[in-house]
Amino acid sequence: MTGTATVIGAGIGGLASAIGLRRAGWSVTVLERRTELERYGAAFGIHPTAQSALDRLGVGDALRAHAVPYRDAHIRTPDGTRLARLPLERVERAAGRPELLISRPYLLDALLAGLDAFGDVPVKLGERVTDPDALASGADLVIGADGIRSAVRTARFGARSGPRGVGTVAWIGIAGIESPVHGETWGSGRFFGLTPVEPGRTNWYAAVPGAITAEELRGLFADWHDPIPRILDATDPATWIRYEMRHLYPALPSFVSADADTDTDTGAGTGAEDGAGRAAASGARSVPVALVGDAAHAMTPNLGQGACTAILDADALARAVAAAPPGRTGLAAALRAYDRERRRSAQRTAFGSRTLHRLMSTDRTRLRNAALRLLPG
Repeated sequence: MTGTATVIGAGIGGLASAIGLRRAGWSVTVLERRTELERYGAAFGIHPTAQSALDRLGVGDALRAHAVPYRDAHIRTPDGTRLARLPLERVERAAGRPELLISRPYLLDALLAGLDAFGDVPVKLGERVTDPDALASGADLVIGADGIRSAVRTARFGARSGPRGVGTVAWIGIAGIESPVHGETWGSGRFFGLTPVEPGRTNWYAAVPGAITAEELRGLFADWHDPIPRILDATDPATWIRYEMRHLYPALPSFVSADADTDTDTGAGTGAEDGAGRAAASGARSVPVALVGDAAHAMTPNLGQGACTAILDADALARAVAAAPPGRTGLAAALRAYDRERRRSAQRTAFGSRTLHRLMSTDRTRLRNAALRLLPG
């Protein structure tokens, strides 16, 4: 089927959703509350499954033009002792292609170029949306891609699910030197990661409990193995990005909410229809909603799957609506199909990432390290 869609949010999930829907023949508009797109330089890991999704969205070649393969990475102790090898070789062997790393600006530009190729998908900045039903007169479908603090999610599903801190502060940056080693170093209550991002540069990330300054961060890792202190010294603290790690909790009962006039059973028994029911009671038409990316399943970054899951959401949603018969009933069935394909998978990934965070951040390092040494090399 085809129709008119409004995508709320111009991040990775929102832009990918817009491309997928437009390729499926939909008329699409993207609304972004910020006055400019976020272009900070963190590196995203793109798993082969997400690469395949980007190929289906027509932007795989643009991804590969700026991405670098991620291979030969280890988990280490602060003194540099290797504990385990990250399973990158197994991923590549199984998929026939390696995991790729790309900086956020390059991936964003690839998605924007994919949209620009259509010539008729406006991306409107400075547009704040708090009520998806306010768009009902001009949209057959609203996509909530507006992040962990999603206004679309709150309007349709209520405030029960929301950002939940994990007690850890993350710092990220890109150093102007190449690291001779890649992977993660796990200490007691804190960890540090190094990945390639492009020739001559290294993406790094650190996580520590509580709030500290940039200078204190350097002190916490001053005696860790080379090149960690050098990497921090080679990065201007003014360019470091600091944020508190959060995830969406509790997990949502559904990623979709269908039009109350026809198919409120999309979220039957889950509370997903509450917003639609309120709109129906007031006499207003409730527009169908689908959530993607962090709006649906924000997770801690420990598995490096945030961008991947958003891309997979966008691809699955586009395939579902493209295959649906015309009409509201067909759209409601498509949204149910999207929810079946993505919700359990994405929520398992989010749970796995949160579990890994606990393991990486524990102060019971002797037991943890012994377990890591048992992993296949």
